[in-house]
Amino acid sequence: MPKARRARGSGPAPALPLAEQILQDAAPRVRERRGAAAEEPGGDGGGDGFVDARLSRRILEQARRQQEELEAEHGPGAPAAPRQRSAVLAPGSDSEDEEEWPSLEKAAAAAGRSGDYGGEVEVDPEDEKAIEMFMNKNPPLRRTLADIIMEKITEKQTEVETALSELSGCPMPQLDPRVLEVYRVMAWPVSLSLKVLSKYRSGKLPKAFKIIPALSNWEQILYITEPETWTAAAMYQATRIFSSNLKERMAQRFYNLVLLPRIRDDIAEYKRLNFHLYMALKKALFKPAAWFKGILIPLCESGTCTLREAIIIGSILTKCSIPVLHSSAALLKLAEMQYSGANSIFLRLLIDKKYALPFRVLDALVFHFLAFRTEQRLLPVLWHQSLLALAQRYKEDLSSEQKEALLELLKFHSHPQISPEIRRELMNSKTRDVEGEQPAAME
Repeated sequence: MPKARRARGSGPAPALPLAEQILQDAAPRVRERRGAAAEEPGGDGGGDGFVDARLSRRILEQARRQQEELEAEHGPGAPAAPRQRSAVLAPGSDSEDEEEWPSLEKAAAAAGRSGDYGGEVEVDPEDEKAIEMFMNKNPPLRRTLADIIMEKITEKQTEVETALSELSGCPMPQLDPRVLEVYRVMAWPVSLSLKVLSKYRSGKLPKAFKIIPALSNWEQILYITEPETWTAAAMYQATRIFSSNLKERMAQRFYNLVLLPRIRDDIAEYKRLNFHLYMALKKALFKPAAWFKGILIPLCESGTCTLREAIIIGSILTKCSIPVLHSSAALLKLAEMQYSGANSIFLRLLIDKKYALPFRVLDALVFHFLAFRTEQRLLPVLWHQSLLALAQRYKEDLSSEQKEALLELLKFHSHPQISPEIRRELMNSKTRDVEGEQPAAME
């Protein structure tokens, strides 16, 4: 019977002595990597500190996505995004702590060249005087976060005094355990937050500040940091944090009590809006309902919105995409509130976005303009422009009665250049109730 052939390389070389063969079999063997190029010094692998092709593609893809987000946010001239090891190489680490944000000053220059920044505007003195005629002569007092906190302290003062009289010692305030841990063991974060936020330009924020949105009494803790002393860059970073982590109702309070007063003060003092605050307004639109309820509606209801404020804040509506339901609710609210001059700017900007508005909103807009039939004051040009926008965008969605009423309105308030265009748009268009009349005629 013939011997079975031994496979090549299956056993040790016959030339070696038996002792050496035993030692070779007992020694640990190193597994070979897939692909010889991974071990070569000049290959694509990581043998000498190089990154392999697959990981390189991931890094380049992540960098490309970050650059596209920066260009979409700050304009085409935005600086290149920095590398983020936490986003690619260490997915389990804290991405916010490793995050490096580009300089907004460079982004402001790029946005100014591209026309994307609307913080600087030129106001016509005549239009400004016309809007001042419709402003509220006795505006309500503007409330800030400090006013709200002091009111709460005053309301609870009697209850606290009663509790102290019944108890032998001072009761422990009901704070979140994380706050007690941070602010009791490390007493410096409060003062550090004050120093950082009042002098902040770029970089990381204290973690004690980042956890504020997760606290039940975040307004009291935020009051400790004195928001009125924050820099514009700190306000931008705070808006990012609070708009992302707060619920809609709480974000609305932050916008109304912290962000809006700062924006109005900056415009009143410098006749323009700081780029960081302008970007904070855009970031705040991450929650559209809170943005309208906390910024736009209170601004118009105050009756003191200036032409410059309306143009700057209105440019956010032009540049950003807003869901139709939120815009429809805002149009309905603006149409039903008392006219203050700046309402016409926001109405025109929202109308020019060409939404498919519900008939209820269109009817409210028509009634808004028809209410001026008894107005004796000279209406500003902005009012005529908003009426022209309504006629151009939704002329075929109006009923015949509404068109006749608007044509009659033009006899009371007319503009030599704009009113003929409005009349032409209304007369040379279909009406929404024509479809309902045709079946009756056929019968």
